[in-house]
Amino acid sequence: MPSLPRIRSRRVRPAGVPEVAQRPRLAELHGPNLTWIHLEAPSHEEANQLAKRFGWHPLDVEDVLSRRQRPKVDVYTEEEGEGYLFAVLHFPVYDKAIGRLNAGELDVFLGPNYLVTLPAVELRPVSLLFRRAYESDEVRETLFNRGSGRLLYEVLDDLYDYCFPILDKIGYKLEQIDQDIDDVGVRAKDLVRDIHKVKQEIISYRKIIKPQRPTLRQLERGVERFLPEELELYFDDIVDASERIWDLLDNYKEVVEALEDTNESLISHQQNDILYVLTIFSVIMLPLTFLTGLFGMNVHFPGYGGSVDFWALLGAFGVLILGMLGFFRLKRWL
Repeated sequence: MPSLPRIRSRRVRPAGVPEVAQRPRLAELHGPNLTWIHLEAPSHEEANQLAKRFGWHPLDVEDVLSRRQRPKVDVYTEEEGEGYLFAVLHFPVYDKAIGRLNAGELDVFLGPNYLVTLPAVELRPVSLLFRRAYESDEVRETLFNRGSGRLLYEVLDDLYDYCFPILDKIGYKLEQIDQDIDDVGVRAKDLVRDIHKVKQEIISYRKIIKPQRPTLRQLERGVERFLPEELELYFDDIVDASERIWDLLDNYKEVVEALEDTNESLISHQQNDILYVLTIFSVIMLPLTFLTGLFGMNVHFPGYGGSVDFWALLGAFGVLILGMLGFFRLKRWL
């Protein structure tokens, strides 16, 4: 049975707290000349501990602890220190509490012999890849044997692969809305709500992806120094995946706007049909209201007090209604 890679967990123990009460969080995975550290939502103490160990710039530590960072890439050359790359990237994460897509931040430190991933929230593709590398010597050897740059590519590749199922769900929702528009049994109010939800998801997704597109180009240039020459084209695949996602979002944006316009047009037609019927009814009743008001005046008129005249008036009303309906039909208003 192959031996498991060496994995260490660390956490600084505050004074006066027994060691047994501490819960290890800092996981290190070691391979040939390469270390991968993965830590979710690092505390101030943990971030400073890592910065001291690897020689990171204090401003990068501030960016890690901040939760409002835009995507960015900073490259530190050998003259400025050991030399490393720091990147802030965003990926869509579904928040069940509010039912909306949010940006999940991933802070990455890449050095010649290490990779540190510090997600602000749980990013399952990264956690699963780390677990697979821990449990399988074969997976770890594949990931670690080509350097830290190739390992970073595998992490980002899994994250972008995770983005496409979210897009597929949005596409499925759009197809359902398109079918519901043709279904007369679906209420327009329900369609408006469904369209609004999908539109919000598309807008949120675009907000996450749009500022990251130029960042990936910078990352592609900055990571070359940590990649063998034959692997330099790998990050083109990441950029292409980002562009495909953006193209799909553009397409979905046009589709949802077209569905919204179509639904609003149908609602407008329904309202016009209702107003049309009410207008016809009002026009037919208007002369009848006038005649009933005229004969309802408290004065005597020819035939006053006779029952035959009452039925004659009702007959006249019927003839008037039929005559107006025939006129509307002749004019093609009905």
